Amino acid sequence: MASLKALKIRINSVKSTQKITKAMKMVAAAKLKRAQNNAEASRPYAQALEAVVSSIASKVTIGPQSPKLLAGSGKDHIHMLVVCTSDKGLAGAFNTNIVRLARKQAEALLAAGKTVKFFCIGRKGYDQLARTYRSDIVAKIEPGDLGKLTFAGVQGYGEDLTARFEAGEFDVAHLLFSKFVSVLTQEPTVIQLMPVAIKTPESSVPSVGASVEYEPDEEEILADLLPRNVSVQLLRANRENAASEQGSKMTAMDNATRNAGDMINRLTIQYNRTRQAAITTELVEIISGAEAL
Repeated sequence: MASLKALKIRINSVKSTQKITKAMKMVAAAKLKRAQNNAEASRPYAQALEAVVSSIASKVTIGPQSPKLLAGSGKDHIHMLVVCTSDKGLAGAFNTNIVRLARKQAEALLAAGKTVKFFCIGRKGYDQLARTYRSDIVAKIEPGDLGKLTFAGVQGYGEDLTARFEAGEFDVAHLLFSKFVSVLTQEPTVIQLMPVAIKTPESSVPSVGASVEYEPDEEEILADLLPRNVSVQLLRANRENAASEQGSKMTAMDNATRNAGDMINRLTIQYNRTRQAAITTELVEIISGAEAL
């Protein structure tokens, strides 16, 4: 049985931890609102740009002169998984769920005889994937605070990916991130990033229908929009991750605070029982000594 001193030290230690988790929960709650607003604001622009690019691409005859981001490499052998996570932990299963989806995607591609490479944005994703796929990771980027990541910041990632695609390092790129739904729900999501996925007219936005005429011609517009679309989708993914990270961290720290409170109650009961047993033992010893006299 633990001594009274050891129990008291442990109770004080858990109380200190509880103060930290409570403070972290409050910080996450304060950051969540801004991150959520940024994520929700980026969705319409990213979705509309994707629909515009898809609509224009559907009107273009793909040939040797078409941008590679549109035409692709003509092969489907080497797949690049762009895994977006965060640099920090203590966010529940936020990072683990994204990496689990990446592993599932990689295993399915490998089973189909494809080659898989990883482009890791976020230290936590790299750390987990490196245990199994270290030799297949071509890039590791630490973006820092996701809530402060700007378009200029992700544009460098997009340019790096585009350059690798143009150089023929891979044939298809998939973007993996966590879509923010609510504080309690974040959905790991995967979308095709390169080449652009041309959707059917029924799935495109009505405002970009076939009656629209473009000036200059479609291929010239696509040459400018396709690289921008890559960066916009990367920004959207990281803003979704920023909100998901704070929501998951808020939930995790709330659970940790509650668990710390339960542990303090259990340790306090154990301390009181141990103290009562010590007092009873001392009384028995005193009474036994008095009777001996």
